[in-house]
Amino acid sequence: MLGADAIVKCLEAENVDYVFGYPGVAICPFYNSILNSEIQTILIRTEQNAAHAASGLARVSGKVGVCAVTSGPGATNVITGIATAFADSIPLVCITGQVNSELLGSDVFQEADITGAVESFVKYSYLVKDANEIPRIFKEAFYIANSGRKGPVLIDIPIDVQNAPVRKFNYPESVNLRTYKPTIKGHAIQIRKVIGELSKAKRPIICAGGGVLLSDAEKELRAFAQKYKIPVVSTMMGIGVMPTRHPMYYGMVGNNGKPYANRAMNESDLLIMVGARVADRAVSQPDLITENKVLVHIDVDPAEIGKNVGAAIPLVGDAKHIFEDLSKEEFTCEHEEWISLLDHYRETMQKKRHPDPAYVDPAEFIRLLSEQMEDDAVYVADVGQNQIWSCSYHIVKDGRFLTTGGMGTMGYSIPAAMGARLACPAKQVVAVCGDGSFQMSMMELATMRQFHIPVKIIVLKNNYLGMVRQYQHFTYEDRYSVVDLSGSPDLEKLAMAYDMKFMRLHTMEKAEETIAGFLAHDESVLLECIIDPMDLV
Repeated sequence: MLGADAIVKCLEAENVDYVFGYPGVAICPFYNSILNSEIQTILIRTEQNAAHAASGLARVSGKVGVCAVTSGPGATNVITGIATAFADSIPLVCITGQVNSELLGSDVFQEADITGAVESFVKYSYLVKDANEIPRIFKEAFYIANSGRKGPVLIDIPIDVQNAPVRKFNYPESVNLRTYKPTIKGHAIQIRKVIGELSKAKRPIICAGGGVLLSDAEKELRAFAQKYKIPVVSTMMGIGVMPTRHPMYYGMVGNNGKPYANRAMNESDLLIMVGARVADRAVSQPDLITENKVLVHIDVDPAEIGKNVGAAIPLVGDAKHIFEDLSKEEFTCEHEEWISLLDHYRETMQKKRHPDPAYVDPAEFIRLLSEQMEDDAVYVADVGQNQIWSCSYHIVKDGRFLTTGGMGTMGYSIPAAMGARLACPAKQVVAVCGDGSFQMSMMELATMRQFHIPVKIIVLKNNYLGMVRQYQHFTYEDRYSVVDLSGSPDLEKLAMAYDMKFMRLHTMEKAEETIAGFLAHDESVLLECIIDPMDLV
């Protein structure tokens, strides 16, 4: 057995179904060995999207996503996808080929110090020097990626190590890392403190972040909130923790969140932040969430607690375990007036839009789309104005809402949607993007066609980089710089080139029937919606 064979055996032992990637000489031994496996390889058209596709798969399956690319530009191209996964705590194992070990540091063809380059946004990285270490390294990598605060792990493997013999393949059954012991169970004393504060609180609220979804704790949080009638808001990455129309859910907080959600969080007397970083996009003024209230911060990563704001009760642990433990405690709390007040805010503080009837109203379109989508569908939003409209108007039922919040990486939606569809082939998957973000990943239409991955794609077209144009509108009084997307392709001809069904919607007049046709069949469809270039989120 060679090192490359050992890599494949490791992936099989971890029940990996798909590897997304792009080959080159430095990773060819691995791609040669994987031909002897049942693992399916997916040829992505640019390396960044290999990590995005692995991310989409990981987020809906709960498994570690895997991508594999070559050395040099292959490795450097995948960096953006790795950084995106790190910012959103998505578990990935990223395999990069590398030049011969004896040539490292010689600046030879397609050499790049990838372990050094990704140091600030991976949980851990390995440079494999001995083929016999491959089983241990892969076992550790998968464990590190998918435990504690999840995230990407990079494994850099020189080509000579891939071609070196392995004396005996023995995949470890367990991992014991002396310096890595993530805390899973919450401290009992801290949990009792939280219960004590809940018993006294008159205006409690839970702010749920993406960590709740990553720990698969939605059911536990919902049951707890429902039992004790505790209102819930979410960060962008926490959308989907509660169904959008759940009576105890009051929307997304933050700069682009619901006004009544922000007001609810600000006026609470007990705020339980769980699985959220307390970063600027969700909490622009951290002092407000500690003023006149008790802040409880629950997170599996102790480094996040107290980083941006001091918590009265810090509680380190996995959200699923903590809410299971909280539910075992019996207490009483009375706050019917608080619920009534928040219901009043929700009814009276809805944002009013005045769309131009000559175009598609993206807000109303997304609402109508949500109504017709299957209950367990996966909705993937890209970055830009489309993301904010999606966050504000998509209705989550029993499905998933995916987007990139921490890094805000344009071009994420289409490859992530492909990964999600491969992970859950029975589920409806819709990617929504702007015409700017679409052009960052439109080459993946070829991947969808080649591997028969049916994803529905919606392009909200306004011929601008809309979010930047909006910023320039307010900040520079309509002095627009480098945001005009003139020269963009005719999407109907583009769809035809990829043998893909195409639809176009100009106004809201036939929106419902167009959406019905768009969703009707299990096939890839590209739907272009013409929206007002001057519309604002």
